[in-house]
This record gives sequence, structure tokens and C-alpha cells, in this order.
Amino acid sequence: MALMRVFAGCLEVTAALFMLRLGRVESAFRINAWLGIIGPTIFLVVGSLGLAGMVGRIPPLKVALLLGAVIFILASTQF
Repeated sequence: MALMRVFAGCLEVTAALFMLRLGRVESAFRINAWLGIIGPTIFLVVGSLGLAGMVGRIPPLKVALLLGAVIFILASTQF
């Protein structure tokens, strides 16, 4: 999980450097759009890894509540 977060952070910093280097609003907007697609994907992967690691240790109701929370977070970022 931590490695995925480090990867996501490096990706964000690299994207910011590209935005600065290109120096055009249109290019920055495109890069930002890609980050908007990649960010929730990384969130899903990291959340899934964490949930998979805890599945045997927490009750099924809590697993369902966590899944519901993830779905609500993703729905709120998409609309």
C-alpha cells in the first residue's frame, strides 16, 4: 500500500513538473485531466489492498460498510 502511495506521489510531482515545463494552460489542463482519472484508480487499488489484508480480521458487516464508503467516495468524485 505504501509503495502505491509513493508511486502516486511521484506521479503527481512529475505531472506538476511537466506542467511547469510546458508552460501552457491547455497542456496543464490535459495533464490535470489524466491525474483526475489516475487518482481514483490508485485510490481503488490501495483501498482494495488494505481491505484484502483486513478481510479475515474484521466482521463482514464492517467490510460491507467499508466497501459502501469507498463507493460513496468514488461516486462523489465522479459527478
